[in-house]
Amino acid sequence: MDLTQLDLVTPDAKVTSIEKIDERTSLAKVVIEHIYPAFVGFEIEPQLVFFNVKSTLAQIGLNGIGEEYMLDKKARRAEVTVRLRAIGPIAREMLALITPGAYIGKLFAADPRRRVRDADYLTRMFGRSDRKGRPLLSLGGMQGSDNMILDKVDGRTIAYLALRNGRISYEGTIFGFLPTMAKALHHDAYSLRNMLHLHQDWIEGAPRNVEEDEILLVRTSPLHIRTVFARVVDDLLSCGYTHTTASVLQPDTAASGDVYELYGTSKREITDIPLEFYTLEPYREHVFYSDRDQLQACLEDSKSLFTAFATAPTDERASVFVVKGSQMEQLKSEDWVVRPPVFHELPGITHGTRQALLIARFIEQQPSYPFLKAIEDGEITSQGVLLTRYFPSPIMKRMLLSDRVSSCLKGIYFQYPSANHGQFFSYEDRAIMNDLYKFAIPVYWVDEITGKILQYVQKPFRETGMFVPLNQTETFIKATTFGVYGSNLLSGGFDELLTDILKGVLEMQKTTNHPLLKADTPLVLITGGGPGAMETGNRIAKELKILSGARISDFRSTSESVVNEQRQNPYIEAKMTYRHYELVERQAEFNLDFPIFVTGGIGTDFEYCLEEVRRKVGCVKPTPILLVGDVNYWKDKITSRFQANLSHGTIKGSEWVSSCFFCVQTAQEALEVYRKYFSGELVIGKDSPMQPLGFVNDQ
Repeated sequence: MDLTQLDLVTPDAKVTSIEKIDERTSLAKVVIEHIYPAFVGFEIEPQLVFFNVKSTLAQIGLNGIGEEYMLDKKARRAEVTVRLRAIGPIAREMLALITPGAYIGKLFAADPRRRVRDADYLTRMFGRSDRKGRPLLSLGGMQGSDNMILDKVDGRTIAYLALRNGRISYEGTIFGFLPTMAKALHHDAYSLRNMLHLHQDWIEGAPRNVEEDEILLVRTSPLHIRTVFARVVDDLLSCGYTHTTASVLQPDTAASGDVYELYGTSKREITDIPLEFYTLEPYREHVFYSDRDQLQACLEDSKSLFTAFATAPTDERASVFVVKGSQMEQLKSEDWVVRPPVFHELPGITHGTRQALLIARFIEQQPSYPFLKAIEDGEITSQGVLLTRYFPSPIMKRMLLSDRVSSCLKGIYFQYPSANHGQFFSYEDRAIMNDLYKFAIPVYWVDEITGKILQYVQKPFRETGMFVPLNQTETFIKATTFGVYGSNLLSGGFDELLTDILKGVLEMQKTTNHPLLKADTPLVLITGGGPGAMETGNRIAKELKILSGARISDFRSTSESVVNEQRQNPYIEAKMTYRHYELVERQAEFNLDFPIFVTGGIGTDFEYCLEEVRRKVGCVKPTPILLVGDVNYWKDKITSRFQANLSHGTIKGSEWVSSCFFCVQTAQEALEVYRKYFSGELVIGKDSPMQPLGFVNDQ
């Protein structure tokens, strides 16, 4: 993949032999090597490929017309027979100086599929510039020009460029410059344009008509092109005029595409130059994401995204940068960059130079690297989205958040969190998600389990988030969060009670005006995402049309584990996942406003203690926590620990935390706790009394 080459043109053509026909004509054999493999000319009809003579040769009157073409895609090579025709005395002298080894032009593929048909494609570029402040498209000024008229002819957009009043002529010194020019042609990277201008004079007011055996050099206002190829349309020129084959203006034209070379016979002055336009490869078009309606429509369609990912090489670390809807719809396996990184054990900071080298190598092995590097280098100029099989390695953070990449990258879409850990993110993954969120680079999970596109969203004022269905991101941001903690082994016994509690809360919000519960406050219910009590909670939430979420830990069986493998339950809509060693981080990110505990084991005890500590240290405001079930069960689980802490003085000053926990056996009891809290009747917090059982029990 070479993002430095353009796919409508070849490198320069080198003369291998030249045969003189007469003083005005020679036949040159030219060869072009190392052609970009994606050169469009290999694919389209041969008659649409044209030889384009160097503009410096055309300006002295030497035209070059391709007559025979032989293109070899496999060898990345082309051979062309070019008829060189000298127009005027300067060109005749120059023709005699052309020798094998000279670079005299290149091929242009006039692919009709790439013709600009809609004028809006061009006009949206007026007034816009690239990152260096250069106009994307203008004639004489940043905002466009009154000297450019856009029209539609035969289904294509034509720009008519008004000519300035006058013409260019040559000083006599040009003849002495020709040998130098001939020698310079043997160096394909050597620019002759500025030196040629030294021998030219602008004659203001001179007539712009042409006679036989004369080259007419005319000018427009300075033209800037960054977004398209432009090509002079011969059949729309005034009658009697023909343009040389130096008729293609490349997208690096900057205030220099203002000289046009015409020949023929006409006493009528020419007034304008007609140009047609050809689009660049999509990623070079300097197109803003906001202008890509088709791409945005594709990205909003989950079917389109799943279809796009299906084109990626199976089980490979692969990425592709997409800037256009049609590009996404036509993705092929070969469009994806595949790179299997090999990560070496890092030697540590004491071996700084070696460690930095290994990290640099690892970064370059990432499949997203060629695209991000091309953005940094200015080779990719259109805004777009990155599709990547696996969530990008956190080691790519510096590139992803660089100024140029962050301004060009309008979304990251991935299919799996990790190649090595499957569905589970690391702490570093979540850290970079938060950074991307701050930099306004949205991250999307094309999730096979839910069959939906999930977007990473943070709750306000919290450094944590979840992946949420696209149509429920605002729900998650504004929602009050309930949660269910309990055993992954027990699922029954509280279904009806939990259903009635949540139904009651939904009814209560219609008449309540509390910051955490009012008519326009949506609800979300979070569990650990596994079976048992968690599955019950998620199922009930989904049935009640409450956003059903989960924070899922990797409890897959290992040789060291003594836990039951916890499959993800099928009722989860929003989620975040964690590696197995991140239990504390996972629990800290639950951020529940209203936890509900049911029967559970060691994991539930751990969650209970953390909710207790969060209130003690002020991580969250004191809100009521429900303990659902028989009071004796909760006494056995909680009271002895609370009393031991109390008697040893280890909870002095925080005994009040016990007033945050409420044991309930019915939905009515639970809803009464909530009613009192939302109405301000419930005494809860540092001023609330100690509860001897470690929780409130009104039974």
